[in-house]
Amino acid sequence: MICVITGDIKNSRKLAAEKWLTRLKKELKRFGATPKYWEVFSGDSFQLRVNDPAQAFITATTIKAAIMSLPRADVRMSIGIGAVNHEARKITECNGEAFINSGEQFEQLAKIRQDLAIKTPWAEFDVEMNLYLKLVQASMKNWTANTAEVVWLAITNPTESQEALGKKIGIKQNAISNRLKRANYDVLMEVNTMFVTKLNQQV
Repeated sequence: MICVITGDIKNSRKLAAEKWLTRLKKELKRFGATPKYWEVFSGDSFQLRVNDPAQAFITATTIKAAIMSLPRADVRMSIGIGAVNHEARKITECNGEAFINSGEQFEQLAKIRQDLAIKTPWAEFDVEMNLYLKLVQASMKNWTANTAEVVWLAITNPTESQEALGKKIGIKQNAISNRLKRANYDVLMEVNTMFVTKLNQQV
């Protein structure tokens, strides 16, 4: 089983494309090479393959933080988990349960008024996880660009101290701490732990 994340940039026409596109591609490159593991298509849409489904939530959160670190930028994403039936050179030419689940859930985002949702082979798991995702998004909507930047730093540098994180962007440790508190970072990490635990009970 794998994870497939399908997403698009919200209100992309109102943003400078060179900024969000550069940031998005830089982030996606962290997970592998294009076009096998990711592609940007239709102007502002993208698809990403993550071979370890347990990394699904933290990966989506990292992308969310990366994009929201740009002023007025945001992203919608659907997480699909499942099998792969057809492998291809390009991710957009692959097929299987994970791709179908991701695509179908993405089509539902506007209807359910969420920017992040998941679909897997396990209905009960989906109900519980989508509730957690809905609650997490209530906090994410309040992130400023500065807050999102610190969330991204903390996720991508898990062994670094708050003081070390602060030095990377030229702010003090207490500012890092305050931004992480405003972001409910500890809750994000608890949700990730719950996600991994519940997923491991399914696979």
